[in-house]
Amino acid sequence: MTKGGYHMGFLREDGSFAIHNVPSGSYVVEVISPNYTYEPVRVEINSKGKLRARKVNYIQTSQVVPVPYPLKLKPLGPTRYFYTREQWRATDFLFNPMVLMMVLPLLLIMVLPRMMNDPETRKEMEQLNNLTKYDMPEMSEVITSFFGGADKQKPKSLKSAKKSKQSSS
Repeated sequence: MTKGGYHMGFLREDGSFAIHNVPSGSYVVEVISPNYTYEPVRVEINSKGKLRARKVNYIQTSQVVPVPYPLKLKPLGPTRYFYTREQWRATDFLFNPMVLMMVLPLLLIMVLPRMMNDPETRKEMEQLNNLTKYDMPEMSEVITSFFGGADKQKPKSLKSAKKSKQSSS
């Protein structure tokens, strides 16, 4: 045993390795190479000396994918220490939020007047404006009634005022 419980084996010229005098238990075999990345393998040794190997899955630990013994580890690929720089694309510039905030209002300023020149669109807009005038109360009235407190009585029409004077006399 070396390095606080680690068992180490070194590669031979033919690419094989052997680790001797390993007690029973569960171990993870990892190949440490500066040039290639290997998938780790869990090796379980029972008290009778029987070996069982499976792929290590840190996400789904209950999933067991057996690996045949003797282990033949193949590299997943070369180790990448540096990533290639991203290429500049015009879409990155166009979808930038600052550019969108500048371009969209400009487009609206250019497109809306042309839409209003169309007589059909103008009629539709006028109809929509007329509908909203009747259905929606004035915003100033809503705010006044909300903050005003007591309801003020609306002035009566002239006819109702004359009738009330005649009935009182």
